[in-house]
Amino acid sequence: MTATRTRLFSATTLTLLIIAGCATMAETSSQTQQAEIALPAAFEQDRGSILAMTGDYKVTFDFTETIAFVDGYDLKEPKLSGGHESVRVIEDRGDFISLQHLLVVGADDSPFVVKHWRQDWQYEPARVLVFVGGNAWEWRDVPASQRSGTWSQTVYQVDDAPRYGAVGTWTYEDGIAEWTPPHEWRPLPRRDMTTRDDYHAVDAVNRHVITPWGWVHEQDNSKLILGGAPRALAREVGLNTYRAFDEYPVQAAEDYWAGTADYWAGIRAHWADIEATHEQFAITIKGETGDLYMPLLTLATDVKDGEKDLEPALTEARAVIDSFITPDIGVLADRLRPSTVLASLD
Repeated sequence: MTATRTRLFSATTLTLLIIAGCATMAETSSQTQQAEIALPAAFEQDRGSILAMTGDYKVTFDFTETIAFVDGYDLKEPKLSGGHESVRVIEDRGDFISLQHLLVVGADDSPFVVKHWRQDWQYEPARVLVFVGGNAWEWRDVPASQRSGTWSQTVYQVDDAPRYGAVGTWTYEDGIAEWTPPHEWRPLPRRDMTTRDDYHAVDAVNRHVITPWGWVHEQDNSKLILGGAPRALAREVGLNTYRAFDEYPVQAAEDYWAGTADYWAGIRAHWADIEATHEQFAITIKGETGDLYMPLLTLATDVKDGEKDLEPALTEARAVIDSFITPDIGVLADRLRPSTVLASLD
């Protein structure tokens, strides 16, 4: 954690030195030359902010509904949970960084590792994969005029299926390193997908903020009822806190990833092929996609435990994924699971 924090602060220092150097240059120096010097510093500062999210953490997930927008809807009780999470860089190509989250749960003497979410960061993306409701996604072009200095974040689920994507800019006002994109849709969080059926999607503002002791993931969520014109059911604020902490079985996360990294690399490659082949695609399951992710997670454990060889496991996993993927996403209303609130509004 100290190393990543040093990278972040070093990048900030480098930026200040470059700015000071530019100010003392002869007036004959061109603006183009100054831009060429300043841009790499901003780029490296952004990379430092992204890489600062790696490490070992005590995590809290805190979500509170604040406003109801449908008559008769009662705000739900706040949901607070937590655990321990290890975040690792699994790919770094300079302008692309992939961070894998590994959740460690259970007692210290019998820890259990859950391959959690993944966040991929792309510098000045030409397009971004966005959620369009009903377990479907499509590519959205980013105009060249809007790319300068931006980073896209694409978030993936436990089975490496996509969740949501957005484009934003890292800013550093008031000494705060934060990335904030515009509103974008995302699927229901599993805490709601498995327990309620009264809304279909989340319209979210998704902010990542680096702190001296770790980082936070802030969310401003509107819970949407779809099927006709989108309508907000309720608003929710979320705060996921990642505080640097390694007094948990970190080695369990390391061991899990060492035993499954090649398997999950194959899974990511297959999803990448699907994304590259189709401008839009859907998972044919309505609502919770357990029939997709459970077999893939089980196969990962089988590979780790030596009960199944890598290539047969990947062949089986690809077949599972393909059985639930279609490029014909159809009409949104046909992809949605029934909603108790939607029925009452008709």
